[in-house]
Amino acid sequence: MRRLSLILNGIVAPLLLSTLWPVAAQAQIKPGEYINGAGYGVLSVMPDKGGTLKFELNVVGGNFHTCNLEGVIRNNEARMEESADEKLPCIVTFKPQKDGIAVDSKHGRACSSYCGMRAAFEGTYTMPPAGCAPSAVRQTRNRFKASYDKKQYAEARALLTPIVEKCFGTLNIYAQGWVSNDLALTQYRTGDNAACRNTLKPWLELAQTPDTEIEGGYPPSDAAEMLRLAQATRANLKICGAPVVIKVIDAKPKL
Repeated sequence: MRRLSLILNGIVAPLLLSTLWPVAAQAQIKPGEYINGAGYGVLSVMPDKGGTLKFELNVVGGNFHTCNLEGVIRNNEARMEESADEKLPCIVTFKPQKDGIAVDSKHGRACSSYCGMRAAFEGTYTMPPAGCAPSAVRQTRNRFKASYDKKQYAEARALLTPIVEKCFGTLNIYAQGWVSNDLALTQYRTGDNAACRNTLKPWLELAQTPDTEIEGGYPPSDAAEMLRLAQATRANLKICGAPVVIKVIDAKPKL
């Protein structure tokens, strides 16, 4: 009887493990907000009905082209409704990793219809530090604006400073630039011109670059945003006591 019991246990145990494996694999994906490429891609994973997970994936690529996908994750995959390939479905895969989730497409460019020409969603998405998730940063910036509009500058400065000190690496370059300018102007309002200049120091080179060079150095939509950022930085540096001298570009002699 003892030998029979061991044999039965040996048969039953693998069947149970095989049955439970998809659930265990699914559980490895933790709900939350993940970022890719310093905030250019945001993956949101949320609990759904029946123990499954739903996701939203938003990416900003060159010239502000975007990827936008959403669906339900089952067994670490999401089968999308549309496909750029008539013979193959668009299947997005989610592979849990130690520090995040590797996102890929199963059939090459079958998922390309969800993206603009200069955007792609494939890559590794990591969970940002506490308080630095995109939704948390957005809420902090909204509270900052409310305090600033009420002329509560010390409070506004205290709200925004941790975003620059702690979350900068999770923001794309445009968000970094605007947060820096917001903080610098707030530092000026609190009477700290030196801090204002120091906050804008990493953006001095952009501010010194002629508009024509900025316009010619980026795709159109990116150029327009960088130009706005350069102009705001110039104005704020001047307010903080550091007027910007635009670089002179030597014209090439005509042959």
